[in-house]
Amino acid sequence: MRDSRFVRLILIIFFVLAAGYAAYEAQGLLYGPRIHLENQTFASDTSFVAIKGRAERIAELRINGKTVNVTENGEFDEPFLLAPGSNHLILEARDARGRTALETLDIVYRASEDALVPASHAADLRVSSPATTSSPATSTPESTF
Repeated sequence: MRDSRFVRLILIIFFVLAAGYAAYEAQGLLYGPRIHLENQTFASDTSFVAIKGRAERIAELRINGKTVNVTENGEFDEPFLLAPGSNHLILEARDARGRTALETLDIVYRASEDALVPASHAADLRVSSPATTSSPATSTPESTF
């Protein structure tokens, strides 16, 4: 009698563990892709930012249509050049079954005036005190009489 209870307990534990493992593995089939971003909205004073996050259960990740490299752990770190003002990024993850997940990221780039002018032209645009203008020296033509 005691052996049959032990065998029954072992079988119950085995089937509970097997069912739990099957449920864990089925998450990819049931839930589809997922994107986790470090920040949803932020502001930047520099034109280059790094878009960082993690994606789960994906076959492909894109930012505004451009494919992004993802590590085996699902982490990504993509440099991005911002335009002055508001930048709206759309991250799209697609899994092997064609299901997609979308996340949006809004970044405000507060560009300084110096950042908007190329360095080669910055000296030309600096405001300085008005210079005194001198008229060219007038020379009287020498007469040859």
